[in-house]
Amino acid sequence: MNKTENKLVPELRFPDFINDSEWEEKELKKFGKFYRGLTYNSADVSEKGLLVLRSGNIQNNSLVFNKDLVFVNKNCTKDQSLKNKDIVICMSNGSKALVGKNAEYKGDYPNPLTVGAFCSIFRPINEFTKYLLQTTNYEKYISLRIGGGNINNLRNSDLEIFTSYVPKEFKEQQKIADCLSSLDEALTSHDEKLETLKNHKKGLLQNLFPQEGETIPKYRFPEFKNDGEWKKIELDKLTHSISSGKDKNSIEGKYKLYGSTGIIGTSNIPSYSGHFILVARVGANAGLLNKVSGNFGVTDNTLVIHLKKLNTIDFIFYSLEKTKLNNLVFGSGQPLITGSQLKNLKLLLPNSEKEQQKIAECLSEVDNLITAQTNKIEQLKAHKKGLMQRLFPNI
Repeated sequence: MNKTENKLVPELRFPDFINDSEWEEKELKKFGKFYRGLTYNSADVSEKGLLVLRSGNIQNNSLVFNKDLVFVNKNCTKDQSLKNKDIVICMSNGSKALVGKNAEYKGDYPNPLTVGAFCSIFRPINEFTKYLLQTTNYEKYISLRIGGGNINNLRNSDLEIFTSYVPKEFKEQQKIADCLSSLDEALTSHDEKLETLKNHKKGLLQNLFPQEGETIPKYRFPEFKNDGEWKKIELDKLTHSISSGKDKNSIEGKYKLYGSTGIIGTSNIPSYSGHFILVARVGANAGLLNKVSGNFGVTDNTLVIHLKKLNTIDFIFYSLEKTKLNNLVFGSGQPLITGSQLKNLKLLLPNSEKEQQKIAECLSEVDNLITAQTNKIEQLKAHKKGLMQRLFPNI
């Protein structure tokens, strides 16, 4: 690919087209048709029937079918029935950040399906078109469209008039699509590998720890086969303390400040020094675990577990992960987990600390693989984003 300085062509252009004419400005409606999703009410919802995808099924430019599935006893029109290569777009949502998000349907669901009324279907004429909805120009356009209103809502007509500079020749459009599609295929492959690693870890958590009602795990390392049953002990007896953080965010702070989702800012005071397990205490993230070390602060929406024995921190962390702390969450309004709940929580432990460490080391190795794979995916995404910024003119 070669660079060019012409404003009406991209920074990078394939050699075959370097001497071709400038790109032309076109509205999105020239590249496909929009269809608003299906309207239904609670009486239409059933355990089976027509699958209706909603905004929650659009994640990271992909459609997910493993949660938030809604089925209805209702028929959709022919145009509302999702077809291979259709693009699902979130048109209305309480969160502005979700409006405009989109993902391609790859024809991989075995039964008929559609989208809800807060989404639209865009049926593009070619592969190139979907990448127009992934450009920074598209993001800017969506932001301007919903920026001033109180209702985070787009109409089909809003997107129909979205304009982009595009190659005049179909061959150049196809060349760009082929280039970006190869990156998408690599991302899909790496995503699948990441999912495999996560499932492997999930299986290890289920089998390296005793199942509910049992005191011996299904899988046990050979050297501990004859070590007998695990013992049940309250978490409180394993800790110096379990308490809420009290630190505030400070712009001028020099210490990391942890909240329910990880590092959220900086603190003036390192209220904690050493190795700790953090548990999100309140809100949608209640029960989320984090393992931290060093000098840092913690906000009041997070519980801090200070263990008596440092060499058990990894095992206790995985034991809590296996326990699924979000099952302890209560409250109809703001979800909550209390320090008292954690103190009274009973965990099963092997008699030997060596067995605890062996289990923790095994799971840590898988976590390291998951982290490395996640980093690969982020690098690929960054590469694709940078490439798209240079393959498309910035209006």
